[in-house]
Amino acid sequence: MTDDKLKILGKQTAKVSFIIGTVIFGFYFLTSNSGLLFFGFAYIVLAVLFNLGVLFFLFIRSNKENKLLKTCAFMLLNIPVTLLYCWGSIILLNTMRVTLVNSTSDELTDIKITGCETNYIDKLQLGESKTIWVKITGDCSINIDYLANGQRKEENVAGYVTNDMGQKITYRIGGVNNEHF
Repeated sequence: MTDDKLKILGKQTAKVSFIIGTVIFGFYFLTSNSGLLFFGFAYIVLAVLFNLGVLFFLFIRSNKENKLLKTCAFMLLNIPVTLLYCWGSIILLNTMRVTLVNSTSDELTDIKITGCETNYIDKLQLGESKTIWVKITGDCSINIDYLANGQRKEENVAGYVTNDMGQKITYRIGGVNNEHF
């Protein structure tokens, strides 16, 4: 294989690895589907092995030629990207992303989200929604209390959450909800 073809192989390997990793992380970010974590981990293992093989071959063939060494450096740029995606996944695993939807017939005010940590929403108009990120600090629950028509009301959003249980859920205030945990 010529040096030009090796250079192309190295760059294409790095680009394809980056794109596939980004797609997996992007889908996990959007869906919080835990199956993607296992798929992503398996992908990382396979991608590292394949990239190391190509990198090793390029390095051996480089004979101090800058073009192949530059390609090796280009391939190594995927390492910090992979670490960034792993760090982001860990944050998402320890965060509940709760979209609160006002499904009542009133404007809601003074909405307090308590449990794992405390958050606050000033008001939600009819049909309006707002997503809050709640950091999971251990075994806890997520509750809300709010004012509707001057009356204080309370609801349980998630009865039990714990570390590594982060998800993305939608909760309809005053409406029918699937039981979350």
